[in-house]
Parts: sequence; C-alpha cells; structure tokens
Amino acid sequence: MPLDRQGRGLNLTGLVAAALGLALFARPAGVMTPIEIFSSMLLVGVGAGIAFNPLLLAAMGSVSSGESGLASGVANTARMVGAALGVAILASIAASHAGAVGHSGERAVVALDAGYRAACALGAVCTGLAALVAAVFLRTDPSAQKCVR
Repeated sequence: MPLDRQGRGLNLTGLVAAALGLALFARPAGVMTPIEIFSSMLLVGVGAGIAFNPLLLAAMGSVSSGESGLASGVANTARMVGAALGVAILASIAASHAGAVGHSGERAVVALDAGYRAACALGAVCTGLAALVAAVFLRTDPSAQKCVR
C-alpha cells in the first residue's frame, strides 16, 4: 500500500512514539510520578493517533471513489478488531503474570503492578516491531495525492 512521503514519516513517527510511551510504562522503576504517567500516556495516545491516519488515507486512496465506503468500513473494522484482540491478549498476559507473582508471596498491589508492566513491555515490543515492518515494507509513492479527493 503506497503512502506519500509525509504519510510514511508520520506512520513511523507515531509507531515509535507509541512504543516509547509503552516502554516508559514498562520500566522497572518504583512509583511513577503524575508527570511520568502523563508523558507516557501522551506519547502512546498521540503516537497511535498519528500512526493510524496515514494508513486509513492510503487505504481510501487506493480504491476508486465508488468503493471508498467499503474500503473505509474494512479498514476501520480491521483496526477495531485488532485493537480488541490486542487488549484481550495484553490483559490476559497481565493477569497471568500478576497471578504468578502473587503466588510467589508478593503483595497483591506489587503483583498487579508487575503484570501491567509485563503487558506494557510486550506492547512496546510489538509496536516497535510494527514500526520496523512499516519501515521495511511501506512503499513511498511520489505520485500519491497530498489531499483527500
């Protein structure tokens, strides 16, 4: 799926920002300050928002105007199913890891924190891999339109 140069750059920047935000959540530090939590959430939210829009525009731009509704529906459905599946997998990993840590004798709050950090670490790795895949496989189309029809 070809993107214009700006769209490809935005996609990669967004994925890297989201991966960095998740990695900040996953670090083994003690208690995070509100500023650290806010900056991590900002990186994840803005990064994901920046990353997904160029892909939606590329999907819409790669079909005829008569099929744009179908392309939009398929792209958004895939995005929603992927998000739901990702949350379910990461929540399962968080619960499993928290249970394992809890059974080792740690307090419940420590176990829960360890579970969430493990899930965020896996999310950061997967998002980083997505950025790597995008860097290698997303093509730049010099003739791609700069605006939506």
